[in-house]
Amino acid sequence: MSLKFEQRVRSRMLGAFAAAALFVSTGFVESTPAYAKTDAQPAVLTASAVAVADKYAADTAEQIFKQGGNAVDAAVAIAFTLAVTYPEAGNIGGGGFMTLYVDHRPYFLDYRERAPLTATKNMYLDDKGEVIKGMSLYGHRAVGVPGTVAGMWEAQKRFGKLKWKQVLAPSIKYAQDGFEVDDQLQERRDAASKEFAGKTNFDLYFGGMKQGAVFKQPDLAATLQRIADGGAKGFYEGQTAQLIAESMRGHGLITERDLKEYKAVWRQPILASWNGYRIITAPPPSSGGIGLVQLLKMKADLKDKFDNVPLDSAQYIHLVAEIEKRVFADRAQYLGDPDFYKVPVAQLTNDDYILKRAQEVNPDTPSDTKSVLPGLGTSMPEKAETTHYSVVDKWGNAVSNTYTINGYFGSGVVAEGTGIVLNDEMDDFSSKPGVANMFGVVGSDANAIAPRKRPLSSMTPTILTKDDKVAMVIGTPGGSRIFTSIFQVISNVYDFRMPLPEAVGATRFHHQLLPPNTIFQEPYHKLDPEVVKALEDKGYKFTMQDFNGDIQAIRIDDTTPEPMADPRGRGVARVIR
Repeated sequence: MSLKFEQRVRSRMLGAFAAAALFVSTGFVESTPAYAKTDAQPAVLTASAVAVADKYAADTAEQIFKQGGNAVDAAVAIAFTLAVTYPEAGNIGGGGFMTLYVDHRPYFLDYRERAPLTATKNMYLDDKGEVIKGMSLYGHRAVGVPGTVAGMWEAQKRFGKLKWKQVLAPSIKYAQDGFEVDDQLQERRDAASKEFAGKTNFDLYFGGMKQGAVFKQPDLAATLQRIADGGAKGFYEGQTAQLIAESMRGHGLITERDLKEYKAVWRQPILASWNGYRIITAPPPSSGGIGLVQLLKMKADLKDKFDNVPLDSAQYIHLVAEIEKRVFADRAQYLGDPDFYKVPVAQLTNDDYILKRAQEVNPDTPSDTKSVLPGLGTSMPEKAETTHYSVVDKWGNAVSNTYTINGYFGSGVVAEGTGIVLNDEMDDFSSKPGVANMFGVVGSDANAIAPRKRPLSSMTPTILTKDDKVAMVIGTPGGSRIFTSIFQVISNVYDFRMPLPEAVGATRFHHQLLPPNTIFQEPYHKLDPEVVKALEDKGYKFTMQDFNGDIQAIRIDDTTPEPMADPRGRGVARVIR
C-alpha cells in the first residue's frame, strides 16, 4: 500500500467521525400521510449521517437536515447538487436506482433510462450485421430517455418532509454562483475532452473548466429553477423538454413525446436473509441485487472451503473468482427489463439453487470457462463512471442511491440551452447478443434494444437491517464491478470483522467469467506479487484496471452511525448532529 493511499485512508477514518453543526428539528413540513408521523417520533439514532461523492453534497445534506428534512429530502437534494458539482457522473441527464428503508419498511424506486420510441434492436449494427464501434458510446444516438428528475420527484413526493423548492435550492445556488474545481474533476474533464474531440459539443460547455477556479453553469441553473418551479413537469414538459428535443433533432432519437411519457417505477426490492441480517437490494433491471445475494450465499454455502483462508491469499481470491464466474454466467443469460422479459428472480435467489451452484466450485483449479453455463439450463453491461451516496437520518430511515450517465460526462452531449449532460446508457443494452460491450460483458436477447425498454444495469444500492433496524447502507459505482465490490466490503465487515474504514480501504479484485480466467486488480492497492504468482501458476491471468469502485457506506453500531467514504475518490463522510 502506497504512503499516499495510507494517508487518504487515515484522513477518511478521521473525517468519518467528525461531527458537523447542530441538527435543527424545525422547518416547513410537506409530507404524505404515510410519513407525517415521523415528526412525532423520537430520534432513534444519535445523529444523521451521509457518505457522499464530494464535499458540496455533504454541505447540502447538512443544510437539509438543519431545516428539518429527513433522509429522503437529503438524498434528493444530494442528487441535484451532484448534477452541478460532480458533472462527470452526478446528473439530471441520466438515471438510476434508489433503495429506501422508511418507517421500518423497504422500498425500491427504478428511475433507469428508457430506450426512445424509435429505437430498434439493430440500431447500432452496420449492413453486415456488425456492431458499429462507438455509436452507442458517443453523441446523440447514444442517449436514453433520462429518468433522474422523475425518480427524485417520486421519492420526495412520497416520503419527503420539506418543500420541493427547499431541496432544489442548494443545487441552484451552486450552479448560479459556481463551485471550485478540484484536481480530480480537472483530470476527468481533460480525459473526456480527448475522448469526445470532434464528436460532440462537450468542449463548448466544459472547455473553460480549470482546477482551482470557480465554475459557473447559468444554463443549468435556469433548468434547475424550472424544475424547482414545476416539479417533474419542469423537466419532462415545457421549455426544458423542448430544448432537449431540439438538440436531438437530426442527430438523436429522443422527442418531446419520449420525455412526456417517461415514468419512474416503484418495484419490489430483492429481500434475502443472510448471516442474521436482512438484505434489501436492487431487483431487475438491475443485475446487481441478484448477483450480490448469490455471492454472499454461495460464500456461506462454501464455509468449509473458506474457513481459515486469509483474505489476501491466493486461495481466497481463487474461491471468490469461482463463485463470480457462475454469477456472471447467469447474469448474461437471464437478466433484463422485467417489464419486457420474465426474469426468474425467485429461482436465481433460491437457497437450493444457490447451493447447487456453490457445489460446482472447483476448490483447487479454475473451472473451464466453457463449462460454466447458466444454471437454469439454457445455454452484460455498463461503464464504471457512476456515482453513489448513502444517507441515514436520526429517525432510523435510510436511502441508498446509485445513479449514472454511464461514462464520465455520459455521451459527451450537452443539450443546448440547458446545461444538461446527457447519458450514453444505450450502450448498456446488448447491441448484438453474444458480443461483449466496453466492459467485456456479454448479454442475450433478454437485454436487446426495444422502444421504452430499460437497459440492464449492475447498480446495487443496498441496505442491511437487523431486528428491523438499519445496520448498513452501502453502494458504489463501478459498472460490472459494482456488486463484486459491495460483496467484498460486506464480507470484510461481517465475515472478517474488519472496522469499516479498513473494510472499504482494503484491496479489491474482480472476475466476470470473460475474458477467461482473468482477474482484474486495482492500482490503488495492488495484490501481493507472491499471491499473483501463485494464481498465475493455477492458470489465471491478471490485468490492471483504473477503477474499482468508490464505496460510500454507513454502518450503524447500536444507535451510532459511522459513515465512510472510499479513499479512492473525493468523497466525504459526515456525521450531522
